Amino acid sequence: MILHAAMQRFGSHNLIRNSFIIYLALYMVDQQKNNPLHGITLEKIVTDLQAHYGWEQLGSLIRIDCFNNNQSIKSSLNFLRRMSWARKKVEDLFLDTFHK
Repeated sequence: MILHAAMQRFGSHNLIRNSFIIYLALYMVDQQKNNPLHGITLEKIVTDLQAHYGWEQLGSLIRIDCFNNNQSIKSSLNFLRRMSWARKKVEDLFLDTFHK
């Protein structure tokens, strides 16, 4: 009854769209509460790992060019944002190192 009245007043399209937006927001919040990296930027991850290990050891742990040759936070961020497989390795090392 309430749904029918709301559909008449606001139109079914708006109600469906708004309901979907609310559902999606709740779903995303639920997914993120179990994510240990939620709220941690990639820049913080790379900076903390570099400070903890240094470039040389970081490059031996994760064999990617930006840790071995062009060693800078900026080049590392550019590479990791493009290469999801490398980002996953860096995120896993961060979790293993700082979230035990």
